Amino acid sequence: MFVDHTAETAPEAARRTLAATEKKFGYLPAAVARLAEAPQLLDGFLKLSAMFDTTSLDPVARETVIMTMATHHGCHVCVAMHTAALQRLGADPALVTALREDKPLPDERLRALRDFTLTALATSGEVPDADLAAFVAAGYTTRQALEVVLGIGAYTLSTFANRLTRAPLDEPMTPFAWAPAT
Repeated sequence: MFVDHTAETAPEAARRTLAATEKKFGYLPAAVARLAEAPQLLDGFLKLSAMFDTTSLDPVARETVIMTMATHHGCHVCVAMHTAALQRLGADPALVTALREDKPLPDERLRALRDFTLTALATSGEVPDADLAAFVAAGYTTRQALEVVLGIGAYTLSTFANRLTRAPLDEPMTPFAWAPAT
């Protein structure tokens, strides 16, 4: 039902973004091509994710939040893309496997981050004081608690939109294919 737009077929407001994305990746990811149907959504996601990338959370911590969102919402495209990102970062393979399979994380601090992210999701942000205290005790700050909320917002957009558009997995991502556990 959703169209895989190109820089030529997309709504005018999305054309420059599609051209830049294709140049950056060497191909146009189907998820981006489909999100171009709503240029404001595409632009909003790209801006929010870029803002999340500038937070005080380190890159592996940010990817932990993203993978938590991706597996929680069952977004196969997101899991594949961010598995590749974690590998590029040189993340511990045991961490990557645990994130993909929703198993206990080998790193205690990242486990606290994933737990906090899931609690924030489950409580719609009304995280109990004890859970926030546990997050801070793990070495995070209240600023970072709010940065997790930014990550949740950004990646709720992409996971929901990718699932709605039925975005397929692009060929370069097939080595990182994932399916939710049944």
